[in-house]
Amino acid sequence: MESLITKAARHLAESSYAIALTGAGMSTESGIPDFRGPQGVWTKNPEAERRAYLGWQRFQADPKGWWEERLAASTSALGNLVERQPNAGHYALAELEKMGIIKCLVTQNVDGLHEKAGQQHLMEYHGSFAKLRCIECNARFRRDAFDLQDLLQKGQLPPICPSCGGIIKSDGVGFGEPIPSDVAQGSLEEAWKCDMMLICGTSAVVYPFANLPRVARQRGIATIVEVNAEPTPLTHEGISDFIIQGKTGEVLPAIVEEVKRLRQ
Repeated sequence: MESLITKAARHLAESSYAIALTGAGMSTESGIPDFRGPQGVWTKNPEAERRAYLGWQRFQADPKGWWEERLAASTSALGNLVERQPNAGHYALAELEKMGIIKCLVTQNVDGLHEKAGQQHLMEYHGSFAKLRCIECNARFRRDAFDLQDLLQKGQLPPICPSCGGIIKSDGVGFGEPIPSDVAQGSLEEAWKCDMMLICGTSAVVYPFANLPRVARQRGIATIVEVNAEPTPLTHEGISDFIIQGKTGEVLPAIVEEVKRLRQ
């Protein structure tokens, strides 16, 4: 019987438009905690979760105060993301893109590790810690494009978009904040036109991201494969065709090697 890794590799090798979706399970293997797991940030600190739920409302009510609070915070809830490095799973997905197989990657993760690994066609569904975004025109900027501490000292927060004059916030999407329209529309289009979807390291319970596999299934021609530590609602509801249970940092490199063998 064909192994699941070989089966996934064959579907990828035969696809004409494959995409990947990734979640926190990719990042935990790089030492970044998740939010709701047994050792998750919010599991251990429910008050931090409560504050997170109010963050977007706080920003809307008082952008200046929101920025002052952010700049006063000593560390991110996820630790020092600047120092974190991609793992073998990130590099495997980037290699599949270089091979011309994966056409786009849509990630829930805000840690920037896919970009560090060399992924080019990337949609950061919930934003990136390393970027800022105008809430009016969706223009994005590297954090160092603005001297935030200088703006703080001069009382000139929030930063203002040089393109349209809109207010700038961090790129991370807060609870209740709409997914930026360019990413929301672009990811739906990718899910609709793909004929192969590789879902890696996500519990598939956070919406609207979790709707993307259902969009692909609705079209009816996509093969949907999960690489997850545990079954998800996609598994139980029959949205995915099959699941490969294991660590993404181990399974994905094995899939890449099998794709190479099949292409010989």
